[in-house]
Amino acid sequence: MSTTTHAIAAPAPGAPLAPTTIERRDLRPDDVLIDIAYAGICHSDIHQAKEDWGQAIFPMVPGHEIAGVVAAVGSAVTKYQVGDRVGVGCMVDSCGKCEYCRAGTEQFCVKGNVQTYNGVGFDGENTYGGYSNQIVVKDAFVCRIPEGIDLDVAAPLLCAGITTYSPLHHWGAGPGKKVAVIGLGGLGHLGVKIAAAMGAEVTVLSQSLKKQEDGLKLGAKDYYATSDEATFDVLRGKFDIILNTVSAKLPVDAYLGLLRVGGAMVNVGAPGEPLSYNAFSLLGGNKVLAGSMIGGIAETQEMLDFCAEHGIGAEIETISADKVNEAYERVENSDVRYRFVIDAKTIGA
Repeated sequence: MSTTTHAIAAPAPGAPLAPTTIERRDLRPDDVLIDIAYAGICHSDIHQAKEDWGQAIFPMVPGHEIAGVVAAVGSAVTKYQVGDRVGVGCMVDSCGKCEYCRAGTEQFCVKGNVQTYNGVGFDGENTYGGYSNQIVVKDAFVCRIPEGIDLDVAAPLLCAGITTYSPLHHWGAGPGKKVAVIGLGGLGHLGVKIAAAMGAEVTVLSQSLKKQEDGLKLGAKDYYATSDEATFDVLRGKFDIILNTVSAKLPVDAYLGLLRVGGAMVNVGAPGEPLSYNAFSLLGGNKVLAGSMIGGIAETQEMLDFCAEHGIGAEIETISADKVNEAYERVENSDVRYRFVIDAKTIGA
């Protein structure tokens, strides 16, 4: 028998989110039923609820930063048991057979990974996300949350954490490396924490100095305002890695000028308009302009273990379910330090 659970849904593009109920499928042999404790609010939730990124599925239950406790497991599940602390990120299935799935990079599944919400499963059913009391997920797409992280600060790690960890890991952030993080927001603040924990020397590049004190407390050594043109002269040729976390149009050539020879600028933000650059900004220093999209399940678990080892969690503001629409407005106005997290027990209360 399917499970009816309380949720918060966007009934139509741009419409206010409202309480509702949804059906979760019967447990299959390889399924895990999770009692959700906390669900983070990602800026991508807002984009998709407003249908900014193309045609979407409504009603939509957003949420792909999910932390909770196992409530039941299917007959074939051996990795998890009732009471385990677990998390679910941006995807809940993939084909499992293509070269990318076999390599542990399910996010690049040739058939297309199944998104946690605003997606369609291989069974043809729409997916609904973490703004709810419970969720049913295939065990291979569930991660264990180590005891070293509280569930509320762990929830945003399932998207924002892996989104920043994966490129920093891939491009070799560590001792002896100088990393610049563009933007100190929901993504950027975790990029600073993670890069510093990896042993890199971290600099924040932000429009102003209003968050400078925060940036230094989070692990940055330096903090510069990009509104000051002198910044681009002072920092020219300094960084091995630049992690761009903002979803805004930037003067790419100016930022490429801050890279050392062989350095990489990696974009994880998703601006609504194209970025442009001059090829000579790359050719002159054997530089790389790259992108990165979350990580596979194995790497997501690696990230959670790393964060637990180093005492890293998101900086959060916990809200009740009735404050979600207000939180959406505040995210769009950059009025949160640094991630909203919904207390799931208030959904349907």
